[in-house]
Amino acid sequence: MSNTLDWLRSHSIVVADTAVQQDITRYQPIDATTNPSLVYQAVKDPALTTTVRSVRDALTTGEIKSVSEAAERLAVTLGVAIAGQIPGYISTEVDARLSFDTAASIAAAHRIMALYADAGVPSERILIKLAATWEGIDACRELEATGIHCNLTLVFSEGQALAAAHAGATLISPFVGRIYDWHVARQQVPSDAQHDPGVLSVRRIYRLYKSHGVKTIIMGASFRNVGQILALAGCDRLTISPKLLGRARADGPSSPTNGAARADSSSATRNLAESVFACVSRGPNGDGETLRWDYSVHCGSRGT
Repeated sequence: MSNTLDWLRSHSIVVADTAVQQDITRYQPIDATTNPSLVYQAVKDPALTTTVRSVRDALTTGEIKSVSEAAERLAVTLGVAIAGQIPGYISTEVDARLSFDTAASIAAAHRIMALYADAGVPSERILIKLAATWEGIDACRELEATGIHCNLTLVFSEGQALAAAHAGATLISPFVGRIYDWHVARQQVPSDAQHDPGVLSVRRIYRLYKSHGVKTIIMGASFRNVGQILALAGCDRLTISPKLLGRARADGPSSPTNGAARADSSSATRNLAESVFACVSRGPNGDGETLRWDYSVHCGSRGT
């Protein structure tokens, strides 16, 4: 294999964390994930000036009723274009301000799905991206029951992962980088990727899911460096920024960055499946307080 990215593709499904069509063309991912900040960066492209103007005009005339719905329209417009470039899922995020409002999240999800349907994108290719708050997980449960697939994002703990599994989530996105940032901010810098708390969190979730036959897809997210990505080779999916995709592709087979991870094809899976951490048995209690605590502890860290 010519580079680290090719090696990684042989162990995990590679997902592009971008809304920029040129990045999709360059790296040829299976799936793509977007969020409002990525959409904002993408619409700065002069080629999208007409699209942005049409949405702005629709907002001015009242055809689109709110700024939030205008953002949904832009996100779906980009999502439709990306869906034409990839064979798999496109994730589109519900307004983060609705993260603690189940009913509003469900309503937004239905609006997004209707826009995709109008554009001819099959519903089975869309993942509605919701924050893994208690309310977001409740929204996921109801949406999945009606056939709308969800990506529960901002997962920082096994408690959230368990709740997501019980809700029937199609996919979860554990955030490696946010957990890493939280520890680094407290002068708890890991010695290497194998001891990275974000990496270890995903490994625990992986082992928990696989040992109990949970079908929910685990997609590692929010990476800060290629080492974290390689330490999770073998995870179901890994969503990676264009910057790190570029580094992985430029990293040749003899590079010390990935040498340890290349030992053999089974070592990648052992990184996860033979994690030394035992499966956790606890989950969030009935009113969601345990999950809320786990969530709030890690939300002090910011970033993507």
